[in-house]
Amino acid sequence: LHLSIRRQRQMCIRDRSTSFGQGCQGCGQCRGGADGRCSRRGVGLCTLGAAVRQLGVVLSDRGSKYAVSGCKVTDRAAIDAALKELKRDKKYAKATHNTWGVLIDGVPLKSDDGESGAGMVILRMLERVGRQNELIIVTRWYGGKHLGGDRFRHVQDATRMYLEG
Repeated sequence: LHLSIRRQRQMCIRDRSTSFGQGCQGCGQCRGGADGRCSRRGVGLCTLGAAVRQLGVVLSDRGSKYAVSGCKVTDRAAIDAALKELKRDKKYAKATHNTWGVLIDGVPLKSDDGESGAGMVILRMLERVGRQNELIIVTRWYGGKHLGGDRFRHVQDATRMYLEG
């Protein structure tokens, strides 16, 4: 069993930069630099203006890779916009599964995207920590070997990394 967990540099959704002093423009949540750009890593804007945080690949096991992303949302349209923005990156568009979960004002919404049960794992963790209106997307690239029940643990670990970060 080969399992590695790593934190990659976070990436700005808008201009794909990963370094300080470069990032999205106008997120309203940063210490905008002299050039008017974001000075926080990993914060970008989805099409509705929600700050999107993308941690990149955080975990790999037996060839499968997991990444986690998320943003604040208020309705289903914002969820769709955030997913569309994420999938603009070809790497995420070609992923095997983009599972997500969110509690919008106490109402649970989820999608397993073929990874049965993964959306519910994300929802349970959101309910446990009491996070409302925050979309969490766990992306998996299938590595050729079935993970069995370990896949749920990996979704849980990726979600935990997002919530702690």
